Amino acid sequence: MSLKKAYLIVILVLLVDQISKIYIKTHFRLGEAKEVFSWFYIQFIENDGMAWGTEIPGWLGGKLTLTLFRILAVGGIGWWLWDSVKKKQSPYLIVSIALILAGAFGNIIDSVLYGLIFDHSLPGKVATFDTANHYGTFLHGKVVDMLYFPIIKDGHFPTWLPIIGGKEFSFFNAIFNVADAAISVAVGILIVFNKKAFPKHEA
Repeated sequence: MSLKKAYLIVILVLLVDQISKIYIKTHFRLGEAKEVFSWFYIQFIENDGMAWGTEIPGWLGGKLTLTLFRILAVGGIGWWLWDSVKKKQSPYLIVSIALILAGAFGNIIDSVLYGLIFDHSLPGKVATFDTANHYGTFLHGKVVDMLYFPIIKDGHFPTWLPIIGGKEFSFFNAIFNVADAAISVAVGILIVFNKKAFPKHEA
């Protein structure tokens, strides 16, 4: 696969990711949800930290550390993509790296820029482009998430189970975005097509 095709994948994923985030940010109130299907919702939340809502202690210092780490990681992934294409590695590997690069870069854009170009999203207020009253500072923006697939939303554990019997549970509570999905798809490709992504070369 050529470097041009790999970059095209990165650009397309980035466009879809950023268009969807900006639309949600400027049309949904924080926490607002709309049902698409019984198992799929568009629900707007903002994430200060890493995947699954993990945060580094100390919002300002932790957020800065996370953002700088992401920037360094994108540089490394970008080199990995260039090197893999140059060495004519498997298309499965190259596509996966391109998806990971796009996903990481997509969330970096939120962290680096969104705090400077939007005002606050609130439960009763939709955000607008506002550089004069922006909600954050450089490198301290929040990542926009909106894809929610509650496969089991109001389940109950069987009553015969000890301790948790009869209690409510839900399956797959994560709310994520297109960038996160791109990274997850890439990891799935590398797992399912591991032998094709990393073929053994005879000496």
